[in-house]
Amino acid sequence: MQTVVAINLTIMKKRLAFIIVLIFTVPVFSQTEDSSIILETETGKIEGTLVMPLASSKIPVVLIIAGSGPTDRDGNNPIMKNNSLKMLAEALGNHGIASVRYDKRGIAESKKAALSESDLRFEDYIKDVESWIDTLNQNEKFSELIIAGHSEGALIGLIASQSKNISKYISISGAGEPAGTILKAQLKSQPDYILNPSLSILEKLEKGEHVANVPKMLYSLFRPSVQPYMISWFKYNPQEEMAKLDKPILIIQGTTDIQVSVLDAEKLATSNKKAQLKIIEGMNHILKNSELDRAKNLETYNNPSLPLKEELVALLIDFIKN
Repeated sequence: MQTVVAINLTIMKKRLAFIIVLIFTVPVFSQTEDSSIILETETGKIEGTLVMPLASSKIPVVLIIAGSGPTDRDGNNPIMKNNSLKMLAEALGNHGIASVRYDKRGIAESKKAALSESDLRFEDYIKDVESWIDTLNQNEKFSELIIAGHSEGALIGLIASQSKNISKYISISGAGEPAGTILKAQLKSQPDYILNPSLSILEKLEKGEHVANVPKMLYSLFRPSVQPYMISWFKYNPQEEMAKLDKPILIIQGTTDIQVSVLDAEKLATSNKKAQLKIIEGMNHILKNSELDRAKNLETYNNPSLPLKEELVALLIDFIKN
């Protein structure tokens, strides 16, 4: 008899969990309106998209920050289109949550706001987020502001959130180690004639030292004009920055992410007692369902018809609304 009762309780728990997922992932079909939103900067306009659900009262707004490289507001780059961040904004809108996502300075429609490579610093991206925060906090339509950073955008948003008025912070596929440490690990698969001089250069950059004579074979990675940016980027340790944050934190990581690991997320989570860690089985770096196999995983990076992992949306809605 006890065995039967135990089985029934297990079934009931599974059904309840399934119902909870449905509650948070099935859209409430809020009507939304997409409009252009612009941040004026000293070097030009940074352009974005505001997804605004039609509501009679104040609603939360999420500032979505894209990852590294030429990634635009939708999560795409010139050679790959997956629409991951666009889908994320639409999913939030369907649940009555506004969002702003934008092209970083120098990217896509914000290209005219670019700084020269030798003048660009990691802090420029942080200052842009701080300006977005100030702008959105002045909008009386919003009840609260949440930062959601993806990949490198997680670190940018994390630092900007420390001194600004936001209610919650979300890290999605955010690295747990400084960028210099990550580059060293990635370069270990290279032959010694590439690895050894690379490690020597990285060690100097981590100390804030410029390297004048870069070997020709490493010039594209360590050219003098990009070194100031690398120095400014390397000095931030995500674990140390996470420890400074005094507000509700959600850290989300997928198990089939071939760019950022679950260990990264665990390091971030242990850095702050206010952090919740959520691991999503089968979610890769672009927030889609994927196998761990590298070739199959990368195929999803150029498949805009592939939906987001449902668990991701459920976790975000729960964290934002509760």
